[in-house]
Amino acid sequence: MLDRRQVIAGAAASAFTLAIGGARAANAPGVTEKEIKIGQTMPYSGPASAYGIIGRTELAYFKMINEQGGVNGRMINLLSLDDGYSPPKTIEQARRLVEQEQVAFLYQCLGTPCCMAIRSYCNDNKIPQLMCATGASAFDDPKHFPWTTPANPIYETEARIFGKYIVAEKAGAKIGVLYQNDGLGRDYLNGLKAMLGPQRLGMIVKEASYETSEPTIDSQVTSLQGSGADLFFIAATPKFAAQAIRKSYDLGWNATRIVSNVSSSVAVLKAAGAEKAKGVISASWGKEPTDPHWKDDPGIKQWSAFVDKYMSRTAFGDANAEYGFGNAIVLVQVLKQCGDDLSRENILRQATNIKNLELPTLLPGMQINISPDNYRPIRQMRLEQFDGTTWQLFGNLIEA
Repeated sequence: MLDRRQVIAGAAASAFTLAIGGARAANAPGVTEKEIKIGQTMPYSGPASAYGIIGRTELAYFKMINEQGGVNGRMINLLSLDDGYSPPKTIEQARRLVEQEQVAFLYQCLGTPCCMAIRSYCNDNKIPQLMCATGASAFDDPKHFPWTTPANPIYETEARIFGKYIVAEKAGAKIGVLYQNDGLGRDYLNGLKAMLGPQRLGMIVKEASYETSEPTIDSQVTSLQGSGADLFFIAATPKFAAQAIRKSYDLGWNATRIVSNVSSSVAVLKAAGAEKAKGVISASWGKEPTDPHWKDDPGIKQWSAFVDKYMSRTAFGDANAEYGFGNAIVLVQVLKQCGDDLSRENILRQATNIKNLELPTLLPGMQINISPDNYRPIRQMRLEQFDGTTWQLFGNLIEA
C-alpha cells in the first residue's frame, strides 16, 4: 500500500493565499506532542444509517495506525459523533467538536445537506473541513470555500459518465429519473441533462423527487413506470435506492436501471433483493472485494487482512466500509506530509496538494489528484453491472 503511493507536497496554494506570515503558524487546537484530535459527524442513525460503517471503519483504521506508533509520533484521536443525517444536528455536533472538544479539523463528515450546513461555519473560522463524504459540486469551490474539500467523485461527473453511456448505447431510450430533493439529487439530474445536451433533453420523459423524511418512494416509482420510460435513472441514497430497485421489479417494469454509486454497495442490493437487483448498472472507482476477479489482488488482500484483524468479516463485502478504508489511508498520508507543522493552514495546504496517489482499493489506472484550484479527487470511473451476486465491470475507464 504505502510503497505504491506517490504523493508529493506541492507549493503553497495559488488559488488562494494563506496568511501565515514569516514564521510558521501555531499548531491547531487538539494537537499535542502525542496526539492529533480530529472530529467527524456520521449518520449512525436515521435514513442514511447504512453509511455509519464508514465511520466505524475509519476508527478501526486509525486504531491500527496508533498501534504502529501513530503518525510522526502522534496518535490519531477521531471523535465520531452521530448526526442522524439531520443538518441541524450536524451543526450542533460540529460546534461541539470545534468549540468544546477543540479538534484540529473536521474530517469525512457525511452527506450533502449535512456538510452544506456547516460549510460557512468552517470557512468563516478557517477550520479545515476535509474530505467531505459527498460528491456535490458545491464542495469543489476553492475560490469561495477554500477550507472545504470533497472525497467523492463529483456527482455531476458521474452523471455525465452515465449520460455518455446512454447516448452511445441507449440513444432511443425514454428516461425516468428519481432523485433526492437536495444537492445530491439535483447534481445527478443536472449532470445527466448537461451530457444529453439540449437536443436530447426530450429523452427524459418524467422526473420525480423525494424527501429523505418520506417513509417510502413507491408512489414515485409507480408514476415513473406509468410515464412509459424504459430507462430508470435512480439518483438516491441507499434506503431509497433499495426501495426503488425492489418496487420497479415488483411492478414488472422491464426498464434498464441505473443507480448512483453512492448506493451501489452489494449490501444495498441485497437489501433490495439480489434477484430483484440483477442487471442494475452503476459506475465505480473501487475494486469490488467479493468479485473473484480480485481474489489474488494485493490491494484486496490487504483490505481482507485489515478486516480480519480489526472488523467483523461482514464488512469485507461492504463498499461503504471499503470506501472508509481508502479515505483513512489518504488522511494518514496528508498528516505525514504535514510533518511537525500541524497548523490548520498547513493541514489544508497538504490536503490540497496530492498528486498521483494510488490506493489499494482503487481500480487499476486510477489515481487521486487534488490541487489548489481543483479539489475533485477522482475524475474517472468504469461502468459495472450486477449479476445477482457481485458487480461485473465492463468497458474502459471513462472521464467526463
